[in-house]
Amino acid sequence: MAKAVVFQNPACGEEPVFADHDAPGQNAKRALDDAHMAVEHHIRDAGAVEQRTDKRQQNHIVAANQLLHRHTFRVPASILPLLPALRAAYGPRPAKMERPLGVVVPLEEPRREGAGIQALSDLVAADLERVNALILSRAGSEVQMIPEVANHLISSGGKRLRPLLTLAAAKLVGYGGEGHVRLAAAVEFMHTATLLHDDVVDESEMRRGKLAPRMMWGNQASVLVGDFLLGQAFKMMVEVGSLPCLDILSTAATVIAEGEVMQLAAAKNIATTEDEYLAVIRAKTAALFAAACEVGPALVQRPKAEQAACRSYGANLGIAFQLVDDALDYGGREAKLGKKVGDDLREGKITLPVIFAVRRGTPGEREFWKRTLEAGEIDDSSLEIAIDLLVRHGAIDETLARARHYGAIARDALALFPDSSPKTAMLDVVDFVTSRAH
Repeated sequence: MAKAVVFQNPACGEEPVFADHDAPGQNAKRALDDAHMAVEHHIRDAGAVEQRTDKRQQNHIVAANQLLHRHTFRVPASILPLLPALRAAYGPRPAKMERPLGVVVPLEEPRREGAGIQALSDLVAADLERVNALILSRAGSEVQMIPEVANHLISSGGKRLRPLLTLAAAKLVGYGGEGHVRLAAAVEFMHTATLLHDDVVDESEMRRGKLAPRMMWGNQASVLVGDFLLGQAFKMMVEVGSLPCLDILSTAATVIAEGEVMQLAAAKNIATTEDEYLAVIRAKTAALFAAACEVGPALVQRPKAEQAACRSYGANLGIAFQLVDDALDYGGREAKLGKKVGDDLREGKITLPVIFAVRRGTPGEREFWKRTLEAGEIDDSSLEIAIDLLVRHGAIDETLARARHYGAIARDALALFPDSSPKTAMLDVVDFVTSRAH
């Protein structure tokens, strides 16, 4: 039997909330009692009304007679004087009312508790310490400016995510040699070199929360030290003595450079399509992630299927990583980003959130993007207007949804491998990357 009640909702002050409680199927079979799935049905947020009857199991599915089913609506203040009559009308024996049961089933796999890169760091801690020592050693030079510029960036708090993945992928396939340490250091040097070059091309002022090296030593020094680090990276690859690994990383270096040029060509062009932009980040960002994950299996000459799986994991993780970065540039915090919020706007970069907003916007809104990104006419209010347009058209949320999509592909790529500590840690990295925006 349904029962409708009227009560005061603490979240709404004096505004009353109507709720009808209908628990159909009192003796229904509880076959799903232990399923790990949240079930809820709500029309409006009614504060205290939004409670499970059994507070000890708020995160589990429940049978029909345990779930609070209701439709809620707020009563306008104009009919408050009618409350006594309403209470009389909805007493303890109202007519039975049938209500639909709304079930919300999340289709995406939830983020595991505590997921991040700490498990990965702990797993390869000894190897990572050797990588760090090698990085500091190979960044040295008798030319005083080289270690000054290199160490300014190397010691500025980067997560070492790419070399961590190199070490983890080597463990995933059971590699027991020493070559993965040099390859991981080479990967980090390649990444650092691209950052030094990027800051010059983009005229960036900050990097990892500090002044970009170009702001302290100039553009020429940044470019030349980046070249030095690339040279050291290739030297370490040769020392490993694996032609397949040398081929993978040298190809990645070429593709990264192509990606930078592609981005330069697409800059300040609001007609850039989503496909064109994804091609840029596949080359510019994902290529190094893919190579970092592939060299471990290649080093131990694992089957091509395993090498391809690790490469797919890295490539899709890299795309997800960049898409989250794109979203955070308009919706993040400067202290966490390590750069100024809105740098992409000031630099005229066309990123996926902007592509969505341009595609979905009005002619007037497209004129705003053309004026700011193509003509560079930016004032103090431009960033606020840009963020408002991105939010209005769901561009940031859509970009994050795309990131989760590529993260899911990365996760699926590892299904080829049996369960292990390295596999679990690498799956945690996917969750870390796609949840950085929250």
